[in-house]
Amino acid sequence: MSDHTTMPELYLEDLELGQRFTSPSHVMELDEIKEFAGRYDPQFFHLDEELARDSLFGRLAASGWHTAATTMRLLVQSLPLAGGLIGAGAEISWPRATWPGDRIHVESEITAITLSRSQPKRGFVTVRSETINQNGEIVQVFTPKIVGWRRA
Repeated sequence: MSDHTTMPELYLEDLELGQRFTSPSHVMELDEIKEFAGRYDPQFFHLDEELARDSLFGRLAASGWHTAATTMRLLVQSLPLAGGLIGAGAEISWPRATWPGDRIHVESEITAITLSRSQPKRGFVTVRSETINQNGEIVQVFTPKIVGWRRA
């Protein structure tokens, strides 16, 4: 598994439009889904298999926020921006549910690089990140604007 200790940090000068990054994968285990939901999104369709059958999902599903939190961890492991991943706004959508047992990974592409006019040492990097399950289905689309740093 890669992380910032093994990948060189990337500065704005190292980035280009269309540049892609792929994360390692993570399996969304049932007990992890229930634990996250119990703490942060305690709705019946994330906690109880029986009751979830009568929900919109038809079965127990991971919280979208759990998918988002896992996506963030996978981004940290695969997108080594100097100074860390500091968000300055984002859009998020969940086109389909994440199920227990799904193996997800994140594929990211740089879609914009903007230099700051008022802060010459930094700028913003917009990244479209698709969280994809083992069947190649997109379960989340996350498009953050991230603070990027120029070399000193």
